[in-house]
Amino acid sequence: MTADALLRAMFDRAVAVADPMQSLARALPAKPPGRVVVVGAGKASARMAEAVEAAWGPCEGLVITRYGYARPCKGIEIVEAAHPVPDQAGVVATRRMLDLLAGCKDGDFVLALISGGGSALLCAPAPGITLAEKQALTSALLASGAPIGDINGIRKEISAVKGGRLAACAYPARMLALMISDVPGDDPGDIASGPTVGHASDAARALATLARWGVTPPGSIAAHLSAGATRSCRAIRACRGWKT
Repeated sequence: MTADALLRAMFDRAVAVADPMQSLARALPAKPPGRVVVVGAGKASARMAEAVEAAWGPCEGLVITRYGYARPCKGIEIVEAAHPVPDQAGVVATRRMLDLLAGCKDGDFVLALISGGGSALLCAPAPGITLAEKQALTSALLASGAPIGDINGIRKEISAVKGGRLAACAYPARMLALMISDVPGDDPGDIASGPTVGHASDAARALATLARWGVTPPGSIAAHLSAGATRSCRAIRACRGWKT
């Protein structure tokens, strides 16, 4: 076998092993009794949803994936949106996901399926920030050469869903998050900007990161970061009525 053939075989095997239809079942518990809601975002999230329904049967829920990455599911709704720069379809789908989670109660179970790409697909700009401004900042960050950890750190500070805020919206329901990593080190807080992972807000660091990479943010984003704005669970729920 040539070196090229060996490398290709290794790559193909790694992709096959990582396929959610092969890897997810062993991490999935038995389906809990009562109401179960499945949410998710990322390039692999639709395939993850398909794997969940293969194990649990049709489920209530909504998952956002990249255009062209949808998979057939019987109960979970699959919505496609833009990646790596977010679009209006992602904003609308994220609002619908928050509406779904807002109806969760104590005793309900939420399964969150998170994978790489979720940072763009799960899009809910913080109050006062428009989609166009977030698109401009994302494009500038991607062009700057900043590493994904730095980019996601900024994304958390200007979002109503990243940095654990998606999980806050599901309270008081119990949540389990299953993740497929595409970031070095596999830090759960970096995968899709950690929508289910608690985050200690640090707007000053975000501003310093922007300066370090020579990115000038739109005025509303600069003001938001300068004010050190943070979001409470109650405020997050109010985002269902935001205009962008």
